[in-house]
Amino acid sequence: MKQIEAIIRKSKFDDVKEALHQIEVNFFSYWDVTGVGNEKQGHVYRGISYSTSDIQRRYLSIVVSNDFLDRTVQTILDSAYTGNVGDGKIFVSEIVEAYRIRTKENGHAGIN
Repeated sequence: MKQIEAIIRKSKFDDVKEALHQIEVNFFSYWDVTGVGNEKQGHVYRGISYSTSDIQRRYLSIVVSNDFLDRTVQTILDSAYTGNVGDGKIFVSEIVEAYRIRTKENGHAGIN
């Protein structure tokens, strides 16, 4: 099993969520987070300068079976893409074990 952690633009969250549902990733957790990026210059909107050093993003945590990893990562890459600085990052980690509390199932059955 693998854990996919993705940090994406908040504006792309609905696109990513819909794309994940289409490939039958129906459960994941997410949080609103703030990060610090590489872009140092500010932006001006209606004459007001805004700092872009603190960036509002959405953090997704998804656990999938090993054979579903590539499909899930590619779906996030495709649906979160804008081509601009700040599209986000994806990290993949190994999950040793998973348990469903209600049924006490573990392994693959514990995440489906």
